[in-house]
Amino acid sequence: MTTFAALVAARADDDSPGLKFEDQAQSWRAVIGAARARAALAAELLPDTGPRHVGLLLENSPENLYWLLGCAVSGATMVGINPTRRGQSLARDVNFTDCRVIVTDSAHRHLLDGLDLDCPAENILVVDAPGTAERIAAAAAGPHADAGGTGTAPAATVTESTVFSLVFTSGTTSAPKAVICTQGRLGRIAGQQVARRGLTRDDVFYVVMPMFHSNAIMAGIAPAVTTGGTLALRAKFSASNWLADVRRYGATFFNYVGKPLNYILATAEKPDDGDNPLRIAFGNEANEADIAEFARRFDCQVIDSYGTSEGGMRINRVPGMPTGSLGVADEGTIVIDPETRQECPRAVFDADGRLVNGDEAIGEIVNVRTADQFEGYYKNPAADAERVAHGIFWSGDLAYRDSDGYWFFAGRTSDRLRVDGENFAAAPVERLLARFPAFNTVAVYAVPDPTVGDQVMVAAELRADAEFDPVAFAEFLSAQPDLGTKWAPRYVRLTAALPRTPTNKIVKRTLQTQGLETADRLYHRPGPALVYEQLV
Repeated sequence: MTTFAALVAARADDDSPGLKFEDQAQSWRAVIGAARARAALAAELLPDTGPRHVGLLLENSPENLYWLLGCAVSGATMVGINPTRRGQSLARDVNFTDCRVIVTDSAHRHLLDGLDLDCPAENILVVDAPGTAERIAAAAAGPHADAGGTGTAPAATVTESTVFSLVFTSGTTSAPKAVICTQGRLGRIAGQQVARRGLTRDDVFYVVMPMFHSNAIMAGIAPAVTTGGTLALRAKFSASNWLADVRRYGATFFNYVGKPLNYILATAEKPDDGDNPLRIAFGNEANEADIAEFARRFDCQVIDSYGTSEGGMRINRVPGMPTGSLGVADEGTIVIDPETRQECPRAVFDADGRLVNGDEAIGEIVNVRTADQFEGYYKNPAADAERVAHGIFWSGDLAYRDSDGYWFFAGRTSDRLRVDGENFAAAPVERLLARFPAFNTVAVYAVPDPTVGDQVMVAAELRADAEFDPVAFAEFLSAQPDLGTKWAPRYVRLTAALPRTPTNKIVKRTLQTQGLETADRLYHRPGPALVYEQLV
């Protein structure tokens, strides 16, 4: 096993193409040189003791890559800051992960305004502000110039157990958890990706997923560094520009999570769409129809698999698998009843293909062999105990298997949602919506998106004598500074009484099962704008 730092340092004297971004092109030698310069500045600013954490609040850009790789070679920890978070939620993420340096750009700097941050103000660097380039150059020539290693070797302080990154994911708690990934784990993942996909230095890796997300790092950046192939970055995903970019950069590999395939397929098809260099599209959570159509239209292989940011399990698509299946799982991955910890029986279907024993066949996806691969969440022992218990790695996701061993995803717990590839918990959204003056009690939960993932639905009891005004509700949402960009409800259900247990707990499973099938008043948001129309 090797460290990610060693893989990065191996590119230091590589004059082959390393990075393409817009009209820029750089060799790997230039990229690593820039990364080491930023490592030197980080070393000046980071404390000698305590967490050496650098928060990155940036668009996909060369600067983001330089700082990410600079953290790798210097042994600092990169914290991926999600710019869709707002207000106190954003402040919580930064402070909780002990960011002592924050690197941002002018497009995102305003998100930090007015926040009570533990990071010293002078340690908030704006990469495109006047004077920053000079500051980096001075650090590169200063006493910390060796912070990014010398020659082809990484800094001596970097070991396999050095924490490389903290990347936020969601969970059953109200705040997102920061997944720990060590240098050794990322080095191992990079090697596995290269071997499994047959990737080489001739490949061009097109990365448009946000770099605060593990998909961009593990599926795109790390394999590019390992092979010495070319990394092509785009600031933000654009379905309309995707094919032009693939051709422009000569992209052979594209990683995704969530809906990108669906968005690309929504663009007008042309007879020559298959005339492109793409070999592989690799990711997860695309729906079956989109996978097949994308492969046909763009003449490439689509590899869509199930996995978790925490590691511990994979379910892979295979030829001949049933319609709607995830595929087959690695050894040790099974379905367990969380209450009894007994393996669930295989699914039974009726003549029409309907699952008839869902209550006993559906359970949590676990792996009984990989608990030791989980490296933990940052400062969250309770979440660690939830993820690894009784020597078992628990995914938090539900599934069932047929008699031939093929897996079918059955959803997530009611307190978690995944919208457009973004995970978040329901509790923060509920707390925000409870501020709306007309609402008495609210329950937020996921309903299926027509293509992939979830949509946000809220069921609300109105206050006595209150009326629901959809225009006022939209204005309320617009005025909330901490409204996450994926949080605005797609559906609003107004009910006289939410379903409850004898102990007065709201039964979200009932609401989810009912979905849009309700006699209650129902509003929906048909497009991206905050405009609500009545359905029922």
